[in-house]
Amino acid sequence: MIKKHIPNMLTCANLFSGCIGIIYAFNGDLKTVAFFVILSGIFDFFDGFAARLLHVKSEIGKELDSLADVISFGFLPGVIIYQMLQVASIPYLPYVGFLITVFSALRLAKFNVDERQTEDFIGLNTPMNTFLVISLPYLADSFTFVSNPWFLIALTLILCWLLVSEIRLFSMKISNLRWKENQYKFIFLIISVVCLAFLKFAAIPLILVWYIILSQIHFSYSKN
Repeated sequence: MIKKHIPNMLTCANLFSGCIGIIYAFNGDLKTVAFFVILSGIFDFFDGFAARLLHVKSEIGKELDSLADVISFGFLPGVIIYQMLQVASIPYLPYVGFLITVFSALRLAKFNVDERQTEDFIGLNTPMNTFLVISLPYLADSFTFVSNPWFLIALTLILCWLLVSEIRLFSMKISNLRWKENQYKFIFLIISVVCLAFLKFAAIPLILVWYIILSQIHFSYSKN
């Protein structure tokens, strides 16, 4: 049946888009990369959604999803940091950017074997991490400190820690549209869309902080 292949086709589209984004990143066009990352994110969201909707989950799909993500949301953000660190003119320093790739791979491997992460995340998920990274070239136009090599190195180390941390974050998996069951996800989406509409890429760091705070509020209340 064709429908069983739809989720994997979407996952492959995520991977294909990520590969194109990497070419743009190596060519120094870091702003165009954002388009392909967003496209990968859309495919990544809908492959899981399609699998749940069509009831065609499989172990191959799970593994393929992680393999695609390590390219689109692991290697690609590593290349962006690598390229931004080139301005430092310090030999080997740009390679620090690929720590993002290493820790993204660790995060994805951990996700695949951690039974605590069937519904939610423990540690920052790789797409959200990548969305922050793609905002940096845009932010650097208005905030010069963003392109400072030492800021980028510090940010890279923080992101690497967040990827494998024990911070619990809700996932954006939505199996139905009922408000009661998804209120935190809907609140997050609504406020994120409003912020993006007004602040554009400058909103992404704020959205990440908002995501972490709202997740802690959600899980604090769910324990009671």
